[in-house]
Amino acid sequence: MIELLVLDVDGCMTDGAIIYTQNGDEIKAFNVKDGLAIVSWIRMGKKAAIITGRESKIVQQRARELGIQHLCQGVSDKKKRLEEILEAEKLTFDNVAVIGDDLNDYHMLKAAKRSFTPADGVAYIQAQVQTVLGKKGGDACVREMIDIIVAEEGLQEEFLKQWL
Repeated sequence: MIELLVLDVDGCMTDGAIIYTQNGDEIKAFNVKDGLAIVSWIRMGKKAAIITGRESKIVQQRARELGIQHLCQGVSDKKKRLEEILEAEKLTFDNVAVIGDDLNDYHMLKAAKRSFTPADGVAYIQAQVQTVLGKKGGDACVREMIDIIVAEEGLQEEFLKQWL
């Protein structure tokens, strides 16, 4: 059973664009549909983690407002960081679903029980994952991933019950 979702940010939770203002402030756009699905997942007693190679206050704010339990930024070895989270949560890779879009996600994607990439994930990653999603990064692909997992795990009723 999947207990932990692991999310990459740039290219998955966002479209991958990094926009800077004249003052050097970074801007990212997150999809509200992804957010509602993540919150619903957590309300069901499940866990979520962000493991990203970059560091951003915006990501910290987004993780906090969604209630994501593990925020790991500036990570060069994502699989190693995931192993640390699994140890802390007393879980195994059989309990993990990962979404990533580029080469730095490869090792954690290959280790996880379920692996996903957005429709615009790089070709090499598309060839490695179990599911290439129909949605692009930042276009509710995380929601699509969660909907698939919820259906595979038979959790539709519990998922809907969070809001209905």
